[in-house]
Amino acid sequence: MSSAPTSEQRAPRRRGRVASFVLDDHRYVLLGTSAVAAVGMLLSSQPRPAMSFLANAFTVELAMYYLLAAWLVLAAVALIFKLTHWKNYDETAPFTKPAVARVLRYASYVVWAMTLVLVVDRVVMSVASAWSVAVTATSRPTDDMLESMCYILWNGRQTFITGFVTTVELAVIGTVVAFFLALLLVFCRIQTVDRPDNDFIRFWKKAGAGFAKVYSTVVRGTPMMVQAMVIYFGVFGLFRMTSLSTTQINGIWTTFLAGLVTITLNSTAYMMEVLRGGIESVDPGQMEAARSLGLSQWQAMRKVVFPQGIKYSIPGLSNELVINIKDSSVLSVIGTFDLMFATTTVAGIYYQQFQTALISTAVYLCLTMFASWLLGRFARHFDVKVEALGSTSDTPVKVEE
Repeated sequence: MSSAPTSEQRAPRRRGRVASFVLDDHRYVLLGTSAVAAVGMLLSSQPRPAMSFLANAFTVELAMYYLLAAWLVLAAVALIFKLTHWKNYDETAPFTKPAVARVLRYASYVVWAMTLVLVVDRVVMSVASAWSVAVTATSRPTDDMLESMCYILWNGRQTFITGFVTTVELAVIGTVVAFFLALLLVFCRIQTVDRPDNDFIRFWKKAGAGFAKVYSTVVRGTPMMVQAMVIYFGVFGLFRMTSLSTTQINGIWTTFLAGLVTITLNSTAYMMEVLRGGIESVDPGQMEAARSLGLSQWQAMRKVVFPQGIKYSIPGLSNELVINIKDSSVLSVIGTFDLMFATTTVAGIYYQQFQTALISTAVYLCLTMFASWLLGRFARHFDVKVEALGSTSDTPVKVEE
């Protein structure tokens, strides 16, 4: 019988893939770091920006360039040795020896450090140089694309900030409100007729389930852009039937409010289906165990099935916020001043649709990446084990009445 693994043996299992790739000795150090070395050589061959800190260190940069080239040569030799000694590479290759593998791993840190220095010098300092020119320029630079983009971003910053704030408000508020509406609708959606129910309760259960099903089908089967136009112009038409003037109607039924209603109603349908999938993934025995303990259908759903179903749905529910950040761009069709509307406005001022679109692309990407990281931490924080009813453990399960 084999003995239990020691703490040293268990440590690599707990270590993540990225940490293992960086901190462990393995055969892929040469191959993986060679791509980094190639990037460093490519950056070193690029022209130096005005604020380059390596401009007066030509000898140092030249040494870095040749060291990166030497790593590529070494990686090529290892690859050729691998192809020629495919069957017995581990036994014959000098690169697999523990001492050599450790030296190669330490040398890879030097390659990463040199490439990082070149990234800062060529990329970061290039952006800094272009930014310093853009903020002091009296007209848009036409010779350098990066300087032109920095100029557009700097001079249109108030427009971009307004659109950015509106996009965040629409996505966050719409997702939060949609979550509570989805809880209500999913409860109606999964209703089934129970034996003690009278005719009145049976009717409302069937009506609620039917409404939730039709609502989900209609909303998920039509584009959000069309929904925004129907909601905005439809409600605006209803207000026109009153004695209110167009100015008064615009003060009440704003494009922001119409966009918020659109995102909320659209997200409700998708989040309802996510919740329904999470609830249906709960073992049916949970409901049976709760009912056998004397709980009603409502009590069993609220105290047993719903908590587990929501936990299973957290990844899908979190992803809806990222989707709303991106999909809010279609609300510009009704005049909602979001980030997409701001992009169109700035592009019309400077007649630079491509450069302005690149700016908004970077903003959307940073926003969605931050939201994904934040929601990932949120999901891991609530990823706790749920004690199931009817478990085989000796500890009895306690259910509150």
